[in-house]
Amino acid sequence: MISRIKNFFAQDPNKDGFDARRATKLILLAALTLLAIIFAMPSVQVVFAAEKKMPIYSVQTDEKVVAITFDAAWGADDTDVLIEILAEYDALATFFICGYWFEENPDAVRKFHAAGHDIANHGDTHAHVAQLSLEKNKAEILGAHKKAYGLLGIEMDLYRTPYGEYNNAVLEAAEQVGYHTIQWDVDSLDWKKMGADHMVNQVLNHKNLQNGSILLFHNDIPETPIALRRILAELRNQGYEFVPVSRLIMREGYKLDHTGRQIPEER
Repeated sequence: MISRIKNFFAQDPNKDGFDARRATKLILLAALTLLAIIFAMPSVQVVFAAEKKMPIYSVQTDEKVVAITFDAAWGADDTDVLIEILAEYDALATFFICGYWFEENPDAVRKFHAAGHDIANHGDTHAHVAQLSLEKNKAEILGAHKKAYGLLGIEMDLYRTPYGEYNNAVLEAAEQVGYHTIQWDVDSLDWKKMGADHMVNQVLNHKNLQNGSILLFHNDIPETPIALRRILAELRNQGYEFVPVSRLIMREGYKLDHTGRQIPEER
């Protein structure tokens, strides 16, 4: 068919034998042939990469405040001393607690709550959530949520992923069950157990330390209370106050920059 069309249009229309009606028919036939070829081709879909979601790492604020946070996934022997040190510096902290920790240490949870500290979600089983489906991630969050509600009658809405792991499925799962996912921008590295001096230096000289920073600690580490008292004392000398994450973050009217810092939207 294509060769016939080429041969036909190679003719000189001024010469005898050129048929205009035949030319019109061939043009229509060529157009129909081209359409048939196009529709017979496999459809081509353009797939755009999903926008990468981010948790909250810090908050832009003019107030000289930081949030002290603890992940509770191990023992509870330092519960009383942590409460005592935090009270000494008028610091209300946020405790991210695993589901099994609610069950194993109900008295410690009640003490933190009674002292005015945030009780927040650290997942039910401390799983590697980046390896889980969206539905299993929701189950991890809701498992701990139900235990907190059963023990204290509270509805948590702050979530920190175990190991700091996340991907879009993790963050989407948290959003779907009404949670804000919270990371940190200053890590004490207390879990490395390198001593109180190392922890103090790590926090006070951290390049990210600023208004609206979220500081990460863990309970049940022997050096943490020693370092915590020194850190709070120096931060207080620098003019910082200590607020729980629930009072630090914005719940609407914000955007996240590339570092995960909450920034108020312009109005």
